[in-house]
Amino acid sequence: MKLPQSWALPDTIKNRFGQKGAGKQRAMIADGHLLLVLHRRPLPGDRTRTGVFYWRKPNGDWLYSGGSGGISPLMKHVREYGDAEEKLTHAYEQANTADDYFDILEQLGPLRFASKNLHSTLQSAREGIPDDKDIIDLRDWAHDIERTLDLLYENTKNALDYKIAKRAEEQTQLSLASVEAGHRLNILAAIFFPLTAISCLFGMNVASGLENNSTTTFWVITLTSVVIGLWVRRWVLKGKW
Repeated sequence: MKLPQSWALPDTIKNRFGQKGAGKQRAMIADGHLLLVLHRRPLPGDRTRTGVFYWRKPNGDWLYSGGSGGISPLMKHVREYGDAEEKLTHAYEQANTADDYFDILEQLGPLRFASKNLHSTLQSAREGIPDDKDIIDLRDWAHDIERTLDLLYENTKNALDYKIAKRAEEQTQLSLASVEAGHRLNILAAIFFPLTAISCLFGMNVASGLENNSTTTFWVITLTSVVIGLWVRRWVLKGKW
């Protein structure tokens, strides 16, 4: 949006505009005239910024580039930022997942910076026109919105970081549990591997000469296998014989 050509602003103000639009948010003061160059609140996914103009004449009358006059359009402009802040605050209170927090942060970013520039612009207007109580009220309102958005950003970012850290901790615990379970299986395999091998060997239908031996021979072979298994277990745990 460009500055309305019908506005009889001082050339000092008009000459500060380029050819590509409104530019950044700012307050311009000359000869008792105040021109506020503001941006509408950014919408989700909107990368462009729509500029609007509010002109305060030396006698205190306000004009709005949208067509109407009075201070009401400027109050409505600030209220739109306040409504957006309340909506995001409610979304934060209802958020449960990392995706919820990420969506809030994605919307908070442009709104937070735009509200910061809005407050800065109204502060400049307050310094240029120090006796206008409406400007003071709007400046204070914009400051409250900016402060709330800053706190909401920090809280949302901390909540997202906590969710990520908690998920990483859970994954680490699952990995450790899996490693521990595998370690136990390795120990069991080390203990019973010799016994299983010897059992398979003597279970073959091949004459070994031990078929007619006493039960004592069976227990000797079994205990020997267990001892060998414990020896293998020590090798698995210690890495040496």
